[in-house]
This record gives sequence, structure tokens and C-alpha cells, in this order.
Amino acid sequence: MAKKKSKAVVAKKGLSANAWTTIVVIVVAVLVIGGVLVFNRGGSNSPAPGAVAADVLRHPDSNTLTTSPNTAVTVVEFIDYQCPVCEAYYQNVTRSVEHDYAGKITMVTRNFPLPMHPLAVPAAKAAEAASLQGKYQPMFDKLYGDYPAWALAADGQNVSDDTARAQAKFESYATEIGLDLAKFRADMASPVVQQRIDQGKADGAKAGVSGTPTIFVNGNQFQPAGQTYPDIARQLRSEIDKALAA
Repeated sequence: MAKKKSKAVVAKKGLSANAWTTIVVIVVAVLVIGGVLVFNRGGSNSPAPGAVAADVLRHPDSNTLTTSPNTAVTVVEFIDYQCPVCEAYYQNVTRSVEHDYAGKITMVTRNFPLPMHPLAVPAAKAAEAASLQGKYQPMFDKLYGDYPAWALAADGQNVSDDTARAQAKFESYATEIGLDLAKFRADMASPVVQQRIDQGKADGAKAGVSGTPTIFVNGNQFQPAGQTYPDIARQLRSEIDKALAA
């Protein structure tokens, strides 16, 4: 009887089938959740990418605003000519940098027209067509210097989609800076010009560009932290000065 009683006691202390099922479910859940946490932690701790390769940021036919003989410091800006912020950067940040650091740094501009700006591609074509006649910089200054005349709608606030008005302006700029107008028109419609724009977009995507303007100083993306354009200009100049002193 004692042995039978002992067996009964053991049976009562043993785990039921339901209990074992519960344990298995808990163990599996812990393993799955643990695996997810490890996976996510690994992703969040992955090292930040380094500087973007120079051959991605600057293509052989890329346009420059100023060049340095030793090219110790290269500033690359991906732009959309109809982007209002790009125009504001031109007026308040990059134009003065271009002038003040002329001959000390190389400033490169790349095309990155955005789909929400209907005249961005035509403007890029005008700039590239002028480049084929050696007049990129004068056209660049016309496009941004006279920005409201072609890029903005009649209300002065929204971007324009008036292609005919923009084209007339581009041709007037071409005449003013001394371009062969017939060649300018032909080049705007050429595969060569379209390829340059496409190359800029492709290289920008490789570099992680998603909006404009996006600036790189010696391959490192500039991250503006200032609340005003003068603050941003000072920050950019500081980064350029550090690169020059390195």
C-alpha cells in the first residue's frame, strides 16, 4: 500500500499534458522574441556609412563653379533649379562661399530634379546646354538670380508649371550671356544633356540623396543644424575651414 500511495503522490506532482504545452509555447516565444531583439539591436548598432566615394559625387563631365589647383577640398551640391530652398541657399549660403573660397576649393554642382517641380528638368537642360558652350556659371547665376521670373507662379508663392514662359526666359538668358541660340535649343533637346541629368540623379541616389539641396564636403554629407541661413552659412564655412586645415 505504501508503494501505491507513493506512486499516487508522484503522479499528482507530475506535469500534465496542458502544462507541458504551456511551457513549450513560452520557451518558443522567448526564443522568437529574443531573436527579434538581437536582430534589431544588430541593425541599430551597425556602423554609420563613411564618406561617399569621389567618383560617385563627381562625374567627369560635372559642372564646377570654382576650382582649386590641388583639389584638397571639394564641395558637391546636388540641386534642383526650381527648388525654393536651393534658391534660398544660393542667395544666403553658397554664392558667398563660392566667391570667398574661389581658388581655394572646388565647388561642383550635380542635377537632382525632384518630381514635384515641373520646371526642374527644363531648367537643368538649360544649364547643361549652356555648359556645352562653356557658359555654365553665367546660366547658373541667371537661373537662381532671376528665379521668380521663371520658377514661380503669378502669385509669387507656388512653383510654376508654365513651360512656355520658362523656355522663353531660358532663351533670353542664353542671348544675354552670348550663347549661340540655335545650338542652345538643339542641345537642350539632345540625348547628351538628358544623360547628364540622368547621371546626376543616379549618382545622387547612390550617395543617399533624397532631397535638395544636399551638400557634401570631401565626401561627408553636410548636416545643417542652424535655425537661420546665416547660421547654416557659418556652419558650412566652419566645415570647409576644418577640411582646408587638415
